[in-house]
Amino acid sequence: MVSTSSQVQTITVAHSPDSDDAFMFYGLATNKVRVPGLKFEHTLCDIETLNRQAMEGMYDVTAISFHAYPYIQDKYALMPSGGSVGDGYGPMVVASRQLTINEIKKLRIAVPGTMTTAYLTLKLFAPEIATEVVPFDKIIPQVLEGKYEAGLIIHEGQLTYAKDGLHRVIDLGKWWRDVTGLPLPLGGNAIRRELGKERIAEVSDALKRSIQYALEHREEALAYAMQFARDLDHQSADKFVGMYVNERTVDYGPDGREAVKRLLEMGNRAGIIPQPVKVEFV
Repeated sequence: MVSTSSQVQTITVAHSPDSDDAFMFYGLATNKVRVPGLKFEHTLCDIETLNRQAMEGMYDVTAISFHAYPYIQDKYALMPSGGSVGDGYGPMVVASRQLTINEIKKLRIAVPGTMTTAYLTLKLFAPEIATEVVPFDKIIPQVLEGKYEAGLIIHEGQLTYAKDGLHRVIDLGKWWRDVTGLPLPLGGNAIRRELGKERIAEVSDALKRSIQYALEHREEALAYAMQFARDLDHQSADKFVGMYVNERTVDYGPDGREAVKRLLEMGNRAGIIPQPVKVEFV
């Protein structure tokens, strides 16, 4: 929460320990981007935990899955930058052997959390599919061990699954593009409404500058992000960061914003999200 001392206000910021988030927040985390009178305090946590903590309003700024936004919309608004958007790619269902789409619909598959956008998209694609929550970084190992025949993977697993000997059944980002013609918005950053209009504007501008700084100083930001890259080599980390931190991260663009609204409206209409959603960007 907000604390002030000696006229400096602390803004609590939480994001996931992933190379794309680390890259995005590099400018703020290393004080390359500063705001007079504000101090940013960073907490790193997996995205499903952040989604749950956002429901309690724990941090001033937090990374969230878009699927979580309907449950926190009273406390938080969406920031205009910081989105992870898959343009024709996204979370994937992978299996230990070649399976058809009809076959996986009859299996129980491992998913990284019911608040993730990956889960929401999976349920839009196949409402009848049975799922079980497994920590995202344990999904590939547990599919390889045979505990599950298939798993829904997010983050760097999208680049490494084939090296592990797994087979892609479906890329939900491609499916979403085929169905809607839109990119798939996976995660974004939300800011607590009670910070007030002026402070929200300052913090939003600082995040945007942090993303721009990283894109303009790619090598140093990538070197920083590599410590969070979970077994990716430099080339793969660079590719992964490029997939999810780009011009759309600086600004969603009209189709990016439309995609957020469409995704959550479809989730509500399908009964996956119980309440109507008012998507509001600050």
